[in-house]
Amino acid sequence: MTEAIEAAPTPAQSSAQAAAALHQRIAEELGVREGQVRAAVELLDGGATVPFIARYRKEVTGTLDDAQLRTLEERLRYLRELEERRAAVLDSIREQGKLDAGLEARILAADSKARLEDIYLPYRPKRRTKAQIAREAGLEPLADALLADPSLDPRETAAGYVAPDRGVADAGAALDGARSILVERFAEDADLIGELRELVWSRGRLVTKVRAGREEAGAKFADYFDFAERFTSLPSHRVLAAFRGEKEEVLDLTLEPEEPTLSAGDGPADVAAGRTDFEARIADRYAITHQGRPADGWLADTVRWAWRTRILVHIGIDLRMRLRQAAEDEAVRVFAANLRDLLLAAPAGARPTMGLDPGFRTGVKVAVVDGTGKVVATDTIYPHVPARRWDDSLATLARLAREHHVELIAIGNGTASRETDKLAEDLIRRQPELKLTKAVVSEAGASVYSASAYASAELPGMDVSLRGAVSIARRLQDPLAELVKIDPKSIGVGQYQHDVSETKLSRSLDAVVEDCVNAVGVDVNTASAPLLTRVSGITETLAANLVAHRDAKGPFRSRRALKDVPRLGPKAFEQCAGFLRIPQGDDPIDSSSVHPEAYPVVRRILASVGGDLKSLIGNTSTLRGLKPSDFVDETFGLPTVTDILAELEKPGRDPRPGFRTATFAEGVEELTDLAPGMVLEGVVTNVAAFGAFVDVGVHQDGLVHVSAMSKNYVKDPREVVKPGDIVKVKVLEVDVARKRVSLTLRLDDEVGGAPSGGRGGSRSGSSKSDGPKSGSSRSDGPKPGGDARSGRGRRPGPADGRGGSGQRGGSGQRGGSGQRGGSDQRGDSGQRGRGQRNDRGSGRRDDSGQRAGTDTALADALRRAGLVGDDQRGKR
Repeated sequence: MTEAIEAAPTPAQSSAQAAAALHQRIAEELGVREGQVRAAVELLDGGATVPFIARYRKEVTGTLDDAQLRTLEERLRYLRELEERRAAVLDSIREQGKLDAGLEARILAADSKARLEDIYLPYRPKRRTKAQIAREAGLEPLADALLADPSLDPRETAAGYVAPDRGVADAGAALDGARSILVERFAEDADLIGELRELVWSRGRLVTKVRAGREEAGAKFADYFDFAERFTSLPSHRVLAAFRGEKEEVLDLTLEPEEPTLSAGDGPADVAAGRTDFEARIADRYAITHQGRPADGWLADTVRWAWRTRILVHIGIDLRMRLRQAAEDEAVRVFAANLRDLLLAAPAGARPTMGLDPGFRTGVKVAVVDGTGKVVATDTIYPHVPARRWDDSLATLARLAREHHVELIAIGNGTASRETDKLAEDLIRRQPELKLTKAVVSEAGASVYSASAYASAELPGMDVSLRGAVSIARRLQDPLAELVKIDPKSIGVGQYQHDVSETKLSRSLDAVVEDCVNAVGVDVNTASAPLLTRVSGITETLAANLVAHRDAKGPFRSRRALKDVPRLGPKAFEQCAGFLRIPQGDDPIDSSSVHPEAYPVVRRILASVGGDLKSLIGNTSTLRGLKPSDFVDETFGLPTVTDILAELEKPGRDPRPGFRTATFAEGVEELTDLAPGMVLEGVVTNVAAFGAFVDVGVHQDGLVHVSAMSKNYVKDPREVVKPGDIVKVKVLEVDVARKRVSLTLRLDDEVGGAPSGGRGGSRSGSSKSDGPKSGSSRSDGPKPGGDARSGRGRRPGPADGRGGSGQRGGSGQRGGSGQRGGSDQRGDSGQRGRGQRNDRGSGRRDDSGQRAGTDTALADALRRAGLVGDDQRGKR
């Protein structure tokens, strides 16, 4: 009787099985059900965006949030790339005629790109190796014989393989060929390489040494002149700093496996052979032992040769990539988190605002915008050196404020910011009837915007320098709406942004911008094209069409009218409609985040309570008295109905915090005004892996080291603070000569020493500190930016940009707990930060005459500290 043969799966079945396995793996990693992953993947593959899925498809995905969906999306991308590579590997080996069932099973079981490449290594097309030449010379049987029977005498056995016509001149040449074959075999053993790689990772360390004669030129890397730390405890900023030092030819970087020679307790055979633990594992895998047999010594030498010349080199390359990859991932995460905080900073709202873009020689650029952001006036004043037209400047500002009913003054934080802040303060003091409020705002990326094609189209005929003042004013009104006009990388609130993969960084930052814009929602009748482009489902073309339709036919009166926009089809409408708001439209619900597809639910709610929609919106007592389950149907489940009721209670709710400014202490204006023990209010300007920088109104931001943030252990400073937070800090130490300020969030800490209490994020097992190290002794020019007196407002938000007020080079003292001493140097020009403009007295221009590129104050402080390179100055 013939046995039934199971039919091979069809391509469609194989594809379905692979997809199911992929979904199951992601589900296990995220800790969710496979069905949730499958539903989310189907939506993503169907063109749905993460914000849309998170907000309007909760029933389908089992309420996966945007963070889970972003992780799912990233893992899906990786695993699909893995599957593509797996298919290519299988095809390659199949074409070589070397694919058998066992090898195919191993390839199909590979769960990472690294594992897959380990398996593929012996089959990868490569130039002729010594091992291949030896095989062609017929020496593989010799290698196999000596490995199988160490009692054979190597030279006597090898004599039988001498063949001058095949390049084997004598027994020594035969043994060399046999060794090459075994070395390659050991080095291409995927399971062995995987085991040794993880062993080296768990035990090894990164070691850096200064190159001879580079001590002075590379002083900014002084912390790494004689540095070593285990791979498993290295923070990302140290990894990137070490790689940067190597790139600048200051440091020699090596990966040490920490391979102690085995002791007597590990076995006499291994000790006698003088093996390291790594070599012993290779020997064990191939049953190579030291028993005094003729071939034992030759085999031990072969193992040692394989480890030191092939395997360790290969693993070293892999681990360098692994270290960089992990460090890049962390740096991107920090950048993305800081960008999110900046974009979601509190908006001042639709209030007439005056923007001041400070400068010395070429004056302070002034722009006044109305509540909608429309430019209504511009001017240039010259209150500072060399003109010193203080009173004339005050008169001009007062006139503009009075004519245009200005309520807020936004002061850029670049060069001459401090002096311009005093000008605004004098204006408020002399003209109290104007009831003005001032705040310093970040200029991050303003130069990029000013010179952009969009700015030219948005503000035609306006001088580039005046566009910066317009941007500063609008940032105070609505940071999100203004900052979306700039490439996120140019906003520069990141750590080592020039040292990470640009593709990875761009993808992450674009996702952050998209999530932030859709979380807040967009007024379709006032939004700019760049803002509309970030809305779910809207492309650049659709955004331009929306603006053109709005300009030609007037404001949209309803969401239904969006369907009249050219190329805005059903799919795009589905994706974008819920995020586009129409205040004062024909239907009040169009100003909310309720999606048009869910309007039938709203009508059922209205029918149950009676009355009209206007009376129901905001009626807390009525809405909270309803049971969401009463309105659930086969399409809209409990999560959606609950969201609808919450939105009706407070339509168009904004997730951003309320607008407020910090009040700096009276009389604390200079570094010399600080004293240990002072308790001050300040604004967190940026957060790094080693702590947070805080502006307390002097020329230098202080560093709150991670160990001084809490009495409990703090792994990530962002668990405690984020950029824009208004905090109270105590001054621990002040070093005026080196312009360093050490702060603590623990107000009961004693001054003059290390913070008490928990160690925070201090690194164990190393005496190195976590913050940037003071480097070169560049001169300090006049300090722009900052605020000092009581009542002076400081705009919450990460500060950086053109000469930014972020770190201002400051980063605290090296205390007994390992707190990092801060860098006190500004730029070569004597001004803070990078991207200073010539019109500000000491800046730099690029070849086109435009302002030099903006970068983050944190990155600037770290560059001066030696953690990023000077070659990045002026780059975007």
